[in-house]
Amino acid sequence: MAFLQIRVASAHPEFAEEILLASDALSVSLIDAADEPVLEPGPGETPLWPATIVIGLFEPDADTLNIESNLRENLPDGASLDLVPEILEDQDWVRVWLENCPPMKFAQRLWVCPEAKRVDEPGCVTVILDPGLAFGTGTHPSTALCLEWMAEHPMEGLRVLDFGCGSGILGIAALKLGAAHCTAFDIDPQAIIASKDNARRNHVLHGLTALDHDAAPPQIQVDVIFANILARPLIDLAPELCKRLKPRGVIVLAGLLDSQAEEVRAAYQDYIDFEADASREGWTRVLGRLRN
Repeated sequence: MAFLQIRVASAHPEFAEEILLASDALSVSLIDAADEPVLEPGPGETPLWPATIVIGLFEPDADTLNIESNLRENLPDGASLDLVPEILEDQDWVRVWLENCPPMKFAQRLWVCPEAKRVDEPGCVTVILDPGLAFGTGTHPSTALCLEWMAEHPMEGLRVLDFGCGSGILGIAALKLGAAHCTAFDIDPQAIIASKDNARRNHVLHGLTALDHDAAPPQIQVDVIFANILARPLIDLAPELCKRLKPRGVIVLAGLLDSQAEEVRAAYQDYIDFEADASREGWTRVLGRLRN
């Protein structure tokens, strides 16, 4: 089977990635365009190369004109984009991914890595995550900001809700950091399958309740909610999500652009005492505690 690959050389790779995913890309990869290695980053950093190429992988019959139009209309440098579409013959894509995905460190003790590249560092907590059915490997700034926060705060004994769980990465990381239980919820049935499989691989399935995709949102109260989804559903769900928090519980909201942060905060201001936002590469994490 062949695939269509579209290479995008843009000064805004994080936005090109989102546009390709929104255009139904099967996967998106970011690679170095100029052979300039990124050395060990400082704490809290997720650097990209000075020149980055974004590669989208599509079904061979994908509408290339529509994809190109989306990129040109929505990227600040869209008018000058260098787009290179080509047909690729099938490969062992898992092997290719593993060869190009190094372990990733969040804060001082949390690692996310593929099975073949386990990290054995004294005192570290490792989440094993291989490519699968659902989105979420820690490479996106929104996911990274959530992982860094939990790695820097005590999770022992807490009950967690991972709302929009995707691959289950946030809930699994919380369990491996000592959380007592995680409820994972997603409207995508593949996300539920992936979350259970990844929890089993990380030996924390006993602490995870992954609700079926057609179930109603969980009617529970927890100590921490992670909702790494999109700005509009975060805004619409504000009252319901806040009902799921215990007194002074923490809510971590991500998946929103910097320009959307104020509107998201406004939706939660009647319920939440906010702490400082965190921003990276155009994406913001909003965080606070229930006001009671």
